[in-house]
Amino acid sequence: MNIGIIASIILGILFFIMTILFIFRIILTWYPNVNLTQFPYKLAYIPTEPFLLFTRKLIPPLGGIDITPIVWLGIFTLLREILLGQQGLLTLAIRHNTL
Repeated sequence: MNIGIIASIILGILFFIMTILFIFRIILTWYPNVNLTQFPYKLAYIPTEPFLLFTRKLIPPLGGIDITPIVWLGIFTLLREILLGQQGLLTLAIRHNTL
């Protein structure tokens, strides 16, 4: 197995996990009374909050609704497509044996 395939697998898993966590965070914005420091919610809170803190400084809540999880979901989806999609950089590099 070459390094390109290993990188592709690791990045695919990472992007999948982050996508699921940001979808969970989007759903949690519908329930503002949920304590994010409690156990099941903490699993999504800890890995996503550093991204969201930075983005909230740039994009304040619109009408009381926090849209930063949607922004990051879009960023991770775009990165996954650019790197691992059918015409992605890593996919093409693996196909042409350049990695």
